[in-house]
Amino acid sequence: MQAEPKKSQAGNAREGAAEPAVSLIGKEYEVEVGPVAHGGHCIARTAEGQVLFVRHTLPGETVIARVTEGEEGARFLRADAVSVLEPSKDRVEAPCPYAGPGRCGGCDWQHAKPGAQRRLKGEVIAEQLQRLAGLTPEEAGWDGTVMPAEGDKLPAGEVPSWRTRVQYAVDADGNAGLRRHRSHEVEPIEHCMIAAEGVSELGIEQRDWSGMASIEAIAASGSQDRQVILAPKPGARLPIVELDKPVSVMRIGEKDGGTHRVHGRPFVRERADGRTYRVGSGGFWQVHPKAAETLMLAVMQGLTPRKGDTALDLYCGVGLFAGALADRVGEKGAVLGIESGKRAVEDARHNLASFDRVRIEQGKVESVLPRTGITEADLIVLDPPRAGAGKQTVKHLAGLGARRIAYVACDPAALARDLGYFRDGGYRVRTLRAFDLFPMTHHVECVAILEPVEKGR
Repeated sequence: MQAEPKKSQAGNAREGAAEPAVSLIGKEYEVEVGPVAHGGHCIARTAEGQVLFVRHTLPGETVIARVTEGEEGARFLRADAVSVLEPSKDRVEAPCPYAGPGRCGGCDWQHAKPGAQRRLKGEVIAEQLQRLAGLTPEEAGWDGTVMPAEGDKLPAGEVPSWRTRVQYAVDADGNAGLRRHRSHEVEPIEHCMIAAEGVSELGIEQRDWSGMASIEAIAASGSQDRQVILAPKPGARLPIVELDKPVSVMRIGEKDGGTHRVHGRPFVRERADGRTYRVGSGGFWQVHPKAAETLMLAVMQGLTPRKGDTALDLYCGVGLFAGALADRVGEKGAVLGIESGKRAVEDARHNLASFDRVRIEQGKVESVLPRTGITEADLIVLDPPRAGAGKQTVKHLAGLGARRIAYVACDPAALARDLGYFRDGGYRVRTLRAFDLFPMTHHVECVAILEPVEKGR
């Protein structure tokens, strides 16, 4: 009996292969828009029940949503509202000519009244607290408001010029612009409305940047210092930088990725709490002109430092909170700052050199803190990156027995997760304050003050 010929592996693969997913990009749905979600969009559902994350809309609107990412069977789709059939009373005409579907991705809420933007951010914070930490606003000691920065409370249709650091991308023709939403494509612009005056006056958008991959423009709010940081494309030569105002120039090294001085100061000078801070190229400083002072005051008011206290400033950057703490704990107190960035540590040590009992250590908090041998502290400030501090670091901090802990957060989801870990470690939220330090975007800054749970509670 002749054996049946074996089927080829290729044939088997063809027979068992899954059908390719059908892309839904470009498909349009008429939807009623539901609540706001974390990330600058609102939630809607198709008639089939598939979740849509829709940008350029507001809760309660009826819109035509065009899919920008996703396929059949996906857990959710991303979409833009390309036509508004029933607008919200909170909708305004976007002041910026570059805002809208498929355009600049820098702002999320140009189409919402300023007060509505803050309400939306408050709703996101409340939802994240409830979902990830099991906390109501009342349990978090929060009245539910998101406060505007001084000078930012403007009428609908007006945009505060607050961004003191702007990262420009460069298109193939050498034009400076901003990235489109979730894209590497560049939207060339003539002017960014949220850029601070000190950035706009440099005239970055008016010149040819051929050969550059990106330009970062920095306008210090604590001085007249201006700086540009150039990132050349591989093999490109630096241009002669002639801008409309005096400016120092730095470049990103092609081989080492480090920031190197071309001419001028390799830092800018900022002010907060009556002190000048040196911030080196690539170093972190709050982008809004009022942010550093606003957050510093919120932290100090919440912690109420005492003379002789020992304090930790974690993820300390150039030493903003460490300096404020050192002023308040006095000569008998002590402050330890921990920061991973080498240049930021150099700046922090320079900025706080006048304090004998301030020490700055370099490295990741989760690695350095256990090596210090510190077993207790009176006060702790942590201002972690967007991902948060994480379970192990929070567990370590909760074991130090601090009288109060100040958690500064730029991401409400990370904040809520870490607050849950602190609760497991025996801490409760005493107060929470929220600040709109990134108008027109979905970003929001929070300061939570924690204290140990009393025995028997």
